Amino acid sequence: MDFIKLWIIRFMLRMRRFINEIKHPGIDAQREEFENVSRTFKLQADVERESAEISGLCGEWIKIHGESTQYHILYLHGGGYTLGSIHTHRELVSRIARACHAKILLVDYRLAPENPFPAAVEDAVASYQYMLDKGIPSNNIVIMGDSAGGGLTLSTLLFLKNRQLPMPAAAVCLSPWVDLAGTGESMKSRSHLDPMINEKMIGIMARHYMGKEDLKNPLASSIYADLTGLPPLLIQVGTNEVLFDDAIRLAERAKECHVKAELDIWQDMTHVWHFFSFLLPQANAAINKIAAFIDKHINS
Repeated sequence: MDFIKLWIIRFMLRMRRFINEIKHPGIDAQREEFENVSRTFKLQADVERESAEISGLCGEWIKIHGESTQYHILYLHGGGYTLGSIHTHRELVSRIARACHAKILLVDYRLAPENPFPAAVEDAVASYQYMLDKGIPSNNIVIMGDSAGGGLTLSTLLFLKNRQLPMPAAAVCLSPWVDLAGTGESMKSRSHLDPMINEKMIGIMARHYMGKEDLKNPLASSIYADLTGLPPLLIQVGTNEVLFDDAIRLAERAKECHVKAELDIWQDMTHVWHFFSFLLPQANAAINKIAAFIDKHINS
């Protein structure tokens, strides 16, 4: 049964990518499509939302009605630094909030190419500072993100470290994109397995974000950075991802720098499979592992 569900998801994703490769939609059309697809993911009735104004950015607090929130999470959405928003990730974040008994801040950071690097990093740091200014202690905060948001999570941590600002208790990276130069072997060796993204897409998004900047800039591509002093990391990745090696090398780099890193590999899963809880039990199982990781490191 799981095989059939996986086949359905891969088929849908491959068809979407095939159509886009024929149409060559611009950034605005891609953003609109992502927003439209996200509307099919409906929130449960007990999800509470509260707007937040963060240095001119739109933010939204998400929690579950009637539940005591033990932790606070800053969630940085994915989308190759060019797509995505509060709307596209709200439903996923609500499920994370439920599993983690957390109150989560989801932010519309500025997107490329209109706002290239380091705009997204500046906005993520401003969002974290907003949480501190609200009186939330740093040891009660986790920074989390998927895909480009996973890379932005590391960028945020590195910025905090360089400015000697308080570190969060932990960080979680879901299918992280942490090598914008795309040098991982899996970029080619697993391209036939990944129905969502490919090397060409990665290259275009990287240039939109970085402009003329070096794609190996450590603040943007954290596998080239000194990660010493970062908090514990949970890194989740599926075996059917072109970004598989990004996750592997991030975990290796973290351990080289004496950072606690848990690498959680999921067989046959595609990029950010956490979105597909309506079909895949592995999606909710992965989110439950996130909850256990956070509980362990905030209460340690």
